[in-house]
Amino acid sequence: MDSLLYQSAVKMAEAIQAKDVSSVELVTAAIQQIETVNPKINAVVQLAAESALEQAQNADEALAQGEIKGALHGVPMTIKDSFDTANIISTGGTLGRKDHIPTTDATVVARLKSAGTILLGKTNTPELTLSPETDNLIYGQTKNPYDLERTPGGSSGGAASIIAAGGVPFDIGTDYGGSIRTPAHFCGIAGIKPTSGRVPRTGNIIPFGVSAVDSFQQAGPLARYVEDLSLILPIISGIDGHDPNIMPVPLGDPDAVDVQSLRIAFHADNGIITPTPEVRNVVHSAATILLDSGAVVEEKRPDDIEKTFEMRKLLSRGDGGAWIKRLLDQYGTDEPTPSLSRYGESPVSSVVDYTKLIADWDQLKHRMLRFMQSYDAILCPVNAFPAPYLGTLLEPDNYLGISYVAAYNLLGYPAVVIRAGTSPEGLPIGVQIVTSPWREDVALAIAAHLESALGTWQPPDLS
Repeated sequence: MDSLLYQSAVKMAEAIQAKDVSSVELVTAAIQQIETVNPKINAVVQLAAESALEQAQNADEALAQGEIKGALHGVPMTIKDSFDTANIISTGGTLGRKDHIPTTDATVVARLKSAGTILLGKTNTPELTLSPETDNLIYGQTKNPYDLERTPGGSSGGAASIIAAGGVPFDIGTDYGGSIRTPAHFCGIAGIKPTSGRVPRTGNIIPFGVSAVDSFQQAGPLARYVEDLSLILPIISGIDGHDPNIMPVPLGDPDAVDVQSLRIAFHADNGIITPTPEVRNVVHSAATILLDSGAVVEEKRPDDIEKTFEMRKLLSRGDGGAWIKRLLDQYGTDEPTPSLSRYGESPVSSVVDYTKLIADWDQLKHRMLRFMQSYDAILCPVNAFPAPYLGTLLEPDNYLGISYVAAYNLLGYPAVVIRAGTSPEGLPIGVQIVTSPWREDVALAIAAHLESALGTWQPPDLS
C-alpha cells in the first residue's frame, strides 16, 4: 500500500477500477500517512476522515455494481483552503472566516467530486492567498518536508507540502503571482498555472470581480507527476455560468504534440535577479535535453521581461490596497496578517498614471505575442534559488526571486513546473515551461518529455 500511495492519481484510479485495491483501503492509507507526517509540516488544516471513508465505501459499492463515477473514481485528494468546500470549514486563512462552513462547493471542487474523487481535507494557505509564505493567524506556518526549517512557498504551500510528503496524489491550488509554481519548485513536485480564463474561480477566497487585476489569479492542479496534471486540467476547465472571464476554448491533447518539432527559447537570467549556479545549470540541462531530442532551442530572453515585476506590483497595488480592504471587510476580518500591510503602504496611483499603466500592460502583451510568433515555448527558472528559510521570502532580495513566475501572471500565459534537479543542500530545483495562451498541451508535452529524462518526485525523509 505504501508504494501505491506514492503513485500518480492515474495509477491509483487504474488500480481501483481493476479492483487491485479498494477506495476504502487507499483512503485509509492516505489518512494514516497524513496523520503521520502532518504534525511535522502542518500542511493539512482540516481532516475530514469520517466523511472521506464514507464516500470511499460508497465508491466501492458503486464499483461492485459496475458503476464508475468518473476518471478519478475513489481516488483521494485535498483542496487548498482558499476554496469553499461544503460542510468543511473554509477559512481562506482570514480570521473573519475561522469558523465558516460553506453550504456549496467551489466549481473546481464540485467538478472533481463529479469525477469520483474523495475529499480528505483542506490544505493551508496564507491570508487571502496573498503571500509567498504559507502562514496565517488561524493555523500558523507550513513547513517544507525536505527541510523543516525551510518554506514550502505560497500560497499553495500546504498543498505542495502534503503532496510531496506522500499524503495525497494531488490538490488544487491558485496562482496570483506564482502560488502554484513556487511551491511546486520548492517542494519538488509538478504544477500548472493555466491560461488566464481557463479555469473558473467561483468559490475561491479571491473571487472574480474584486479588482482590476482579477486575471492574475488562476486555479490549477499540483501533483507529483505530469500525467496527473494532464488528467485533472480538463476536468476543472471550462465555463461554469458564474465566472464571466472564462472562455470556452478547447484543450489540446499533450500526446498529440511532437516535441522534436518545437521551437524553444530559454534563458537562465531574467535581468531582475540572477539565480544560483545550480538553478542556472538545471535550465541549461533541460535545454540540452530538448535540443538533443531534435527541437530547435535558442538562448533568448523575451523583450522587456525585466519590466514585468515592477509593472505587476504597480497594477496590483495601485489603489493603495483598497480592494484587499474590501475583501477583509466582506469577510469580517478586523485583524489581518501583518504581511498584507505591504499593499496598504503603497501609494495610490492617479487615474492618469493608472490608465497609462494599463495601456503599457497591453503594449507589453503585444510585444510578447510578437516574440512568441518565433517560438512554441519558453524554458526558464521558477525562482532564483531553492527553498529559503522560513519567514524570509518577503525580504527584498528573496522576494525578487518570484519575478520568474509573476511575469506570466501579468501576461496570462500558461506555465508548467516540474522537478528537474537538486541543490547541494538536498533541496528540489524546478524548471518552468511557458507557452502561448491556450497551449497548455504544448507545455504539458514538454514537461512530460523532460520528466522522462530528468526523473520525477523524490520522497523526503521525514523519519
